[in-house]
Amino acid sequence: MTASVARVMNESFTVAADGSYAARLTTQAGTELWYPERWTLDGPEPYAVPLPVEQPEDADSGVLPLADGRVLIARRAQGCCSLALLYPSGPETGERRLGTVETDELRLLPPAPCGMRAYALADEQDGRATGVWLVTDGSSRPPVRVARLSGRCSGGAWLDPQGRLLALDSAGPDGEGPTKTVAVDLGAGGELSPLLEIAEDSDDRLLLADPDSGLLLVRSNAPGEERLGWGVLGSHRPVRFPEALHPTDARLTPIAVQPGQTLLPERCGVALRVDAAPGPAAGAGATAPGAHTWLAVWRPGLRELRHLASPPGWLTGHGMWTSEGQLCVPYSTAQNPCGLARMRTPLPEEEAPVAAAPPAGPAPRTPPGPPGPPGPPGPGATAAAAGPPEAPAPARGDVTALQHHDHGGLPSGLLGSMVRRRVSAGGEGSLGTAGEPVSKPVPLQQAPLASGTA
Repeated sequence: MTASVARVMNESFTVAADGSYAARLTTQAGTELWYPERWTLDGPEPYAVPLPVEQPEDADSGVLPLADGRVLIARRAQGCCSLALLYPSGPETGERRLGTVETDELRLLPPAPCGMRAYALADEQDGRATGVWLVTDGSSRPPVRVARLSGRCSGGAWLDPQGRLLALDSAGPDGEGPTKTVAVDLGAGGELSPLLEIAEDSDDRLLLADPDSGLLLVRSNAPGEERLGWGVLGSHRPVRFPEALHPTDARLTPIAVQPGQTLLPERCGVALRVDAAPGPAAGAGATAPGAHTWLAVWRPGLRELRHLASPPGWLTGHGMWTSEGQLCVPYSTAQNPCGLARMRTPLPEEEAPVAAAPPAGPAPRTPPGPPGPPGPPGPGATAAAAGPPEAPAPARGDVTALQHHDHGGLPSGLLGSMVRRRVSAGGEGSLGTAGEPVSKPVPLQQAPLASGTA
């Protein structure tokens, strides 16, 4: 299988909101005839059910499983995208067509928390606007646009258990200008609120959100270079950029957050994909064919990552935490086309109190350098990061708490307490009913950062 084919298969793998099913595009052995495949994950052992139709699918079709076992498929065509629900029907595949969305590009969003609604982003006006579409609510109703936003939007994360607040990364037309994260209130006709703005000209993106605990994982270049950080929904503390999430010569991407830790974000385990840059290989003049990729786990407050060996055939970039702390990693090999490796990943309690934000003032210009990354772990390894534990950095060199300046008050939190009220109000009624009138929340940070904070 070529690398491009494997990449399409990995990117198409999506898990239902309740973790009961997954879906992906795959091919028959020795062919390039694509078809959707549904995985059942809530039994003793996972198993796959193929869902082919009369014609093979295109490799760039999108798939998304619903909590009742049906699989949404989005098929691209010239100037539009057609949508349908697929389901097993005896030895055949049943198909319920939902309609089309006129767009040159449609991107399915993560499954809504209810498990039965699915949304998508559609480019409009040649990239100058983005439509948010409810493509299915589990019934046969056709897709309907629920919000229209200026500029180009990407990403997508749910901020509340009801699936009312949707976080999107928003940029100017055709992706120009700095990217900021906004919250779209689908219960108030697509009303926008700022969510993440660290510096005026920085690119600030939300990567993952856990509605139970409020833990948010973000990526921003506000510290002077692109870094991974974390914050808490509704907190008055700024985003923090710990050195543990900034290894040398490696890029971290969060892929799963441990659920069920209600209002305890510091206790959430976070699974990360580690992509190490290619380096010299053994042998005279030889170079590694590509970057090494493996798993790591972390929790806010830990000073180092815990590195894990990924199973053979790992569907790279995918994993699921259980509330009990078990990390489930999907894989597919010739011997086992549908596999789920279950890993116990005990994480210690917080190693040291998370440093509080230092008094207002210029940030240091020369923070401590990040530790070097370990090499890829060996097969079956479940070890901590190589090398001695990192000593606690002095507060003055800690880039985990970037400062507000000249705001004359406490730093504002992610969405703030007013959005907490908005979420609570929205949970009492239907999605289309707006909650109590509230003022727009203040984003986390709007003040420019002092230079030298990287």
